[in-house]
Amino acid sequence: MAGGQGSRLRPITNVRPKPMVEVLGRPVLDFVKDSMIQGGVNNIVVTTGYRGEMLAEHVVAWNGNACTARVNQETTPMGTAGSVRLLLDEITETVVIGSGDSVASFDVASLLEAHKQNGSKATMALWEVEDPSPFGIVGLAPTIDGEIDGSLREGFIRRFKEKPKPEEAFSNVINAGLYILEPEVMALVPEGVKYDFSKDLFPRLLEMGWPMYAQAIDGVWFDVGSPQELIRAQNTLIERRNELPFPLQKGARIENGSFIDPDASVHERSQVQQSVVGRHASVAEGAVLNQCVLMSGSVVEEGAQLQSCILSPNAVVKSNVSASGVVLGDGEHLENTTNTEDEGIDF
Repeated sequence: MAGGQGSRLRPITNVRPKPMVEVLGRPVLDFVKDSMIQGGVNNIVVTTGYRGEMLAEHVVAWNGNACTARVNQETTPMGTAGSVRLLLDEITETVVIGSGDSVASFDVASLLEAHKQNGSKATMALWEVEDPSPFGIVGLAPTIDGEIDGSLREGFIRRFKEKPKPEEAFSNVINAGLYILEPEVMALVPEGVKYDFSKDLFPRLLEMGWPMYAQAIDGVWFDVGSPQELIRAQNTLIERRNELPFPLQKGARIENGSFIDPDASVHERSQVQQSVVGRHASVAEGAVLNQCVLMSGSVVEEGAQLQSCILSPNAVVKSNVSASGVVLGDGEHLENTTNTEDEGIDF
């Protein structure tokens, strides 16, 4: 599922869908694709809406020995389940469905095994959080008709609740956006109606008494829905690169907690800390970067000092600019006419 607009990531998403935002020099969508292939999925269909033509150009390159891939463009927004229902005639066996705008270390093979062993009609990946109040929580039981046990990280789904107050939270595991479904589940989605997995389909399955299972994942999970999350996700992926199943680009360098693309240019007399410098991006002499993201082709000129800034492709920060929390859109320039400390997005 890759129809998200990513409104909280604007201006980065003004010209691209959220799944095409770069993380360590790769679109977010590629991390989901990698998890699918590692789990044995070899036929991938990407459902698209906003800026679907960009996704189509990217996905065609996936075709090869590992998988076949294509996109299915919806003409009007149909919701998460409604967009997948457009493919109903092709869903003739167990299907794996994933959100294309999150970075997560999904173990698809483990989820498939749990799905089959427990006779589930729908299986959901979960993520454990300290504070579940901003999320939708999932209540699990050891048996299909058992009592909810808030300590479980795996079990049968018995209840959902959106954004619970502290006294209402019966668990701290949330929907991580990857599902394994049987064809008869997708057949329940009404044709031509905007329909959502979390809000509509899964509560209906509970009402019908169909078995639903869930399993928490280990590793990492990021929604990458805001500039803060985008920076945090990339820092975590760098720090934990040796334990996570995401391969770094061949030739990439890790220096001072930063990811440097092999085709990037970083002057030896610059300072780059806990940042990402993407393909064909450049950092000039005397520039100082801390916790920044430079996407492909972006430029930081001499003497600029940046803290927690994001540069979209081909954006330019001019010489001697000092800025914090600024997000530039594609091709935008930040001039040295003013100090932009504390004028950007609140990090």
